[in-house]
Amino acid sequence: MKEALAIIFVFVGCCSNVVFLELLVKEDPSSGNIITFAQFLFIALEGFLFTSKCGTQKPRIGIKDYSILVVMFFAASVCNNYAFNFNIPMPLHMIFRAGSLIANMVMGVIILKKKYTFSKYLSVFMITLGIVICTIVSGKEVKSTQPPGKEDASNTTEFQIFFWWVVGIILLTVALFVSARMGIYQETLYGRYGKHPKEALFYTHLLPLPGFLLIFNDIYSHLYSFAESESVPVPVLGFYMPKLYMYLVGNVLTQYVCISSVYVLTTECSSLTVTLVVTLRKFTSLLFSILYFQNEFTIHHWIGTLLVFTGTLIFTEIMTKIKQSISDKRKVE
Repeated sequence: MKEALAIIFVFVGCCSNVVFLELLVKEDPSSGNIITFAQFLFIALEGFLFTSKCGTQKPRIGIKDYSILVVMFFAASVCNNYAFNFNIPMPLHMIFRAGSLIANMVMGVIILKKKYTFSKYLSVFMITLGIVICTIVSGKEVKSTQPPGKEDASNTTEFQIFFWWVVGIILLTVALFVSARMGIYQETLYGRYGKHPKEALFYTHLLPLPGFLLIFNDIYSHLYSFAESESVPVPVLGFYMPKLYMYLVGNVLTQYVCISSVYVLTTECSSLTVTLVVTLRKFTSLLFSILYFQNEFTIHHWIGTLLVFTGTLIFTEIMTKIKQSISDKRKVE
């Protein structure tokens, strides 16, 4: 039951989170920092009250070990959200992040000296090719989204627009490999201390909070710009609040449901199940983003997406596992 609920909440929380994120980014493409800060602050406050019992519960994993983990987690989160400042459309953002298996394999070979089967290398090649296709096509269709710090696009050249788009791609690439390295380090910590998902969720969001002082001015300016957005009625509750603040609250709450469910899933299910659930969730979010928000998606995007997700399914060996399960049941019968 716990496993089933975690899977349901992953889909509900993560998919609805993407909706609120896209609503925010469409209104204000430079809102990545305030979104990240709000998510971290809320999860840290919730963890302080219910996980650490207002600081009375000592962590099972050392703060020094967590500090290394949170530096990587903070860097990956900021890079992923800040990439929206650089002409990165939401579908490309989601497809790019679906390439986490590539980064995991590269890190596994370099750090853990792992060796993989031919099917693993084939799947990674398909995923890489899919991302390259989507990236190239999106690069040709880059619109005149504002470079950071510019309010007037009239003097922005095509080269400048393309340059900032490349910066966005670099940010996504950095986030991809930092996340992969973080996953390996997290695996090491779990092997040493055991799995403590609620505690890990709390400390990975609490310890990075001082880092937001580096981008305080950007966050502070967005607090004001969000407050100046159109006031709309809050569903069910009935009172009015600025539209962007309502989207931000929705994003923060659904992010909490999403990420806490993923943490629970990692302790209740095998890594294969977690990877499959997360992949299917990303594909569902991608389809919804294309259909509901009418994002431009060409035949090349579909080919790239098909390659990415087919490659992911090959990597997880889901078909082999299904055949093995059916074979085992027949033997029992």
